Amino acid sequence: MGVDVLLGLQWGDEGKGKIVDVLAPRYQVVARFQGGPNAGHTLEFDGIKHVLHQIPSGIFRADIRNIIGNGVVLDPVIFKKEADALSKYNLDLRGNLHISKKAALIIPSHRLLDAAYEREKGEHRIGSTLKGIGPAYADKVSRLGLRVGDVLSPGFRRKYEGLKASHEAILQFHRFEYDLAAAEAEFFACVDFMKEFHLVDSEYLINEALRTQQTILAEGAQGSLLDIDFGSYPYVTSSSTMAAGACTGLGVAPRHIAEVYGIFKAYCTRVGGGPFPTEQLNDIGEALRKEGNEYGATTGRPRRCGWLDLPALKYAMMINGVTRLVMMKADVLNGFDEIRVCTHYRLADGTVTEQLPHDLLEGTVEPVYQTFKGWKTDLKDVHHFGQLPEALARYVSFLEETLGLPINFLSTGPDRVATLQREAVLG
Repeated sequence: MGVDVLLGLQWGDEGKGKIVDVLAPRYQVVARFQGGPNAGHTLEFDGIKHVLHQIPSGIFRADIRNIIGNGVVLDPVIFKKEADALSKYNLDLRGNLHISKKAALIIPSHRLLDAAYEREKGEHRIGSTLKGIGPAYADKVSRLGLRVGDVLSPGFRRKYEGLKASHEAILQFHRFEYDLAAAEAEFFACVDFMKEFHLVDSEYLINEALRTQQTILAEGAQGSLLDIDFGSYPYVTSSSTMAAGACTGLGVAPRHIAEVYGIFKAYCTRVGGGPFPTEQLNDIGEALRKEGNEYGATTGRPRRCGWLDLPALKYAMMINGVTRLVMMKADVLNGFDEIRVCTHYRLADGTVTEQLPHDLLEGTVEPVYQTFKGWKTDLKDVHHFGQLPEALARYVSFLEETLGLPINFLSTGPDRVATLQREAVLG
């Protein structure tokens, strides 16, 4: 028994929340291992749409222990808003949710720094969610930050004031105007609320679950192409979104990683700045955005949309060691006469390659496409792979052959029940 990892293979927004919810009955523990309130994991069932930002997506299952791991950056204010929004569903949050004492804290001035830094970048801004994620991770790496366990210390207020003072010096340098009074009052009230939950040494919790052979799912946020090391730098997030991040973000030894579920959309989207070779700045992009409701679950920003990018997808699969594939939002393509897939890149010197170039940001990359006939069929009555329209079945077969793995799950709609599963993975 090991830790299964679920993560996105594109630029985020792949539909991880839904698949965690679908897989959750097979697991006794669901743990978030990185990211923070910049995540927006959407779940839909019983006609209700739920968006989670920091709380793991297994929270709707009463028999699952949910853990916010040490690799997460946690905003107590957003945490309380999430918890309050869930209160009407009679969930045992205080019983089923555990928060690592080693998780980094986002304080109000982190958000101000985020806004100041983004303003300074001008036209080169990266498209930050302005949730304070980057500055919180920067303080963590600089060994200046606060952690969840610090809120239990008698000296917490002193530590807070020291960190805030260092932030204020930076804000003054950037001539950034602000008023922290109201935000601080809310922050400390939410810190007191957070103390009502299990604040734990979560690495012991995870490893005890491993020792007793409990089933564990590690839930990633954002996407592989936003990874701090392997993403389209500098247009990336501030944490490790890879399968390896589950080890450092939860305190799990690499030998315990078992299955790696890689999730991708049947097309591509991206929020914010950065390279996007297959982006469609035309009617096709607008149609994908409209049909897929492609607006950020966290920010509400319209997502950039384009065709599926196989070189980027293969790259993400390689560095994650993906063992199972999940394709989302096939239904968004229902109305298209033709569907295109980027199979290679043509570089400025005429070279054709399947590899993701280091200078993707500055180099000229022309997608080489293969075109497929659309299926022009609603998928609401499709309940297993054998019922797929012929054109969609060909599309799936091509992807499976090209990617070298079967697609184990295929999403045909937003609800948890609109998910096809291969017989081999039924549990």
